[in-house]
Parts: sequence; C-alpha cells; structure tokens
Amino acid sequence: WAADTWWGWCVTGAELAYGVRVIFTGDDVPMRENALLIANHQQMPDIPAIMKFCKTKARLGDMKYFVKKQLKWVPGMGWGMQFLDCLFIDRDWASDREQIRKTFARLVDGNVPVHLVSFVEGTRFTAAKLEAAQAYATENGLPVPRHTLVPRSKGFSASVEGLRSHITAVYDLTIAYEVGIPTLWQYLKGLVRRIHVHVRRYPITELPTSADDLRQWLLTRWEEKNELLDRYYATGSFPQRSASMPATEVKG
Repeated sequence: WAADTWWGWCVTGAELAYGVRVIFTGDDVPMRENALLIANHQQMPDIPAIMKFCKTKARLGDMKYFVKKQLKWVPGMGWGMQFLDCLFIDRDWASDREQIRKTFARLVDGNVPVHLVSFVEGTRFTAAKLEAAQAYATENGLPVPRHTLVPRSKGFSASVEGLRSHITAVYDLTIAYEVGIPTLWQYLKGLVRRIHVHVRRYPITELPTSADDLRQWLLTRWEEKNELLDRYYATGSFPQRSASMPATEVKG
C-alpha cells in the first residue's frame, strides 16, 4: 500500500505538473498478472515510464527490482526497497545466486503478487558502452546492437527458472524518447513530455526450459528490440500492435 501510494503520487504528479504522457503500443496485457518485466535501460526516466505501465495494470505497489547492492543503504529509498524484497546484487553470479534463490522462494511460498523488473543489459546505455557492446558482439558472433547493449542471460534464466510456477508471463518493454535520451534532472525539470513504450507479452509456458535456450530466446528479443527502435527513430512511432494482441494507448 505504501509503495503504491508513494509511487502513484510520483506518476500522477508528473502528469499534473508537466503533462507527461506515456504512450503504450503493442500487447494489451491482463490486469493484476504476475509477470517478469524486461526492458532496455537508457536513463532514469525509464523507471517512471515503467511505473506508469504497472499502475495501469494495478501492480504498482507490487513492483520489485534487480538493483545494485550499494543502493540498499540509501536512506528512504534503499530501506523501502528492502521492505519490498527487491533483489540487491553485486553483478557477480557466484555471490548473487543464493540471495536470488532465497528471495524467489519467499515470493513463491508466500504467493506474493509481483511485477519483477529486470534491466537485463546490466547498466544504463551510453555511447561508450554501446561501442564496447558492439565490439563484444562482433567478437562472439552475436547480433550487433545499434540502440541497446548486449543482454546478460544468467539473471534472466534464474528468474524464469525460480518464478516459473508463480508468474504467468514475461513482458518485453521497449522504451524510446522523442528528443535524445533525457537525464533524471531533465525529467524533473519538466522537459520530457512524452515517453513511448512498446509492450510484448510472452506466456511463461511458451519459454524454453534450458539455460542455453533461454539465452538464445533473450538474444532474439533484443535483436527484435533493435529493429523496433530502428523503426521508431525512422518514423517517430512504434507499430500500433504486436502479432498476438490488439494495441492499446494509455495517455497521462
């Protein structure tokens, strides 16, 4: 309730004070569905856009994040995320694995409602990181990204494995801005009026079970994400619908 109220004020405040509109296209997903959310990560305004999405599906207070362990001790925000059972990670799979397993067990055993948000690229997008990602992809025979980084699959695979009996879908969110990639300060100054989010829903029953196949599934989603962003930057919009479900647009 506390998270839903506070985050709801943040979303509504941006709408009222600055006229922020988050425009959704793609799949119109069900209300109150337990799901894993994966998204490209460019800057901090990505987060209020995802909050708006979760608010429209009555899951705002049920959001949980994979976040850097250092944030655990930040007064206010870090404490709140501890109470919400967010996953604080070192980005070292050997040290993170057991903590992730325990957290997932609590969610499943307690039948806890959840929208688990995972920025599977592991860090925010910059020109320097894109150049490094392109070099890595070329060296390893992977699709070379143009608008994203290369996704990391271990945390994603662990999430699907640990929550397969609890969630019913994976949502793939593609986020784009109309003028460059804004910082959080620019967002707070009211300079970000529209954020575009394209939603794709994949039933958990359709995802593969092996780690190798899940890795390939994730790489394929990111290859499609780059194609979606190619289209967005060429035309100024995402396609209105995905193949599986009708489109929806939610305006602040």
